[in-house]
Amino acid sequence: MIRLNNSIHPILKIENNDQFDEFALETFMFQIDHCEVYKSYLQLIGIDYRDVASVKDIPFLPIELFKTQPVYCGKNAVQQVFTSSATTGMTPAQHYVADISLYKESFSRAFRLFFDEPERYTILALLPSYAERQGSSLVYMVEGLMQQSGAPQNGFYLYNHLELFQQLTMLRDKRVRTLLFGVSFALLDFIERYRIDFPELEIIETGGMKGRGIEITRAELHERIEKGFGTRKIYSEYGMAEMLSQAYSKEGGIFLTPPWMRVYVRDLYDPFRRLPYGQKGGINVIDLANRYSCSFIETQDMGMCHADNAFEMLGRIPFSELRGCNMLL
Repeated sequence: MIRLNNSIHPILKIENNDQFDEFALETFMFQIDHCEVYKSYLQLIGIDYRDVASVKDIPFLPIELFKTQPVYCGKNAVQQVFTSSATTGMTPAQHYVADISLYKESFSRAFRLFFDEPERYTILALLPSYAERQGSSLVYMVEGLMQQSGAPQNGFYLYNHLELFQQLTMLRDKRVRTLLFGVSFALLDFIERYRIDFPELEIIETGGMKGRGIEITRAELHERIEKGFGTRKIYSEYGMAEMLSQAYSKEGGIFLTPPWMRVYVRDLYDPFRRLPYGQKGGINVIDLANRYSCSFIETQDMGMCHADNAFEMLGRIPFSELRGCNMLL
């Protein structure tokens, strides 16, 4: 039965690999029974769910199907629909969410795991294009963290860079612990006009060159941001509308996942073959917070896995459709 209350879902209490594997297999069986798109896809590729005996046997659903099919479990009413930031002329994905409280708990627990209690921050957001449209899961997350923070100076900024500069200056001078979420192109646009020396500022860049036609490495992006904001505390977030969990990188471009999420890398020429650590390929994600859609997603991102559920994000797979939120190489 679909859970629609405020209690913490058991998957968010996972503490070790054995528990993850147990919940992943149980989730697979649940979604085979309740997600018609996933069930039909497995039939199409000739997979008998009864042959899936371990997590490594679970097939991944191509993320493109979120654009054309209702990837959804159960008969309960949809509580929220998140949409991807498709580049102009491209079809956005739609992620139907049956239990929005599960998303709230997922992003809140992950934030506390990688950073701190939200109430210890003043949270600002420079997210134009995301904040200007409906259905952004990123905006929903940041709004939720702001609510938990409760700081009176919390706020979103679009193109009002002067106001953001003045706010940052005031927070710096008052020694307020401050966190800035920023889409990559907007952070670069800001520092073209304004520079600030704020060593204690923490910045989470969320990707997003969005059709700029600019090729820039993440290392170069962070170097520019460091100089423009006067801080070395530059972090990265890996997430997407089709997922309800986020991975974070705090140094060296290495992303870590919360305990209910895992990333694998597949062979680009054999999508059913998982690659060992250190080899480049397509990123596959198991996100158990996607309880009521599909937890097993084949993305169009390139990556490389390391031990302890760590991974690098290396940009888009060549010739795949470009999505707005991960056009960094």
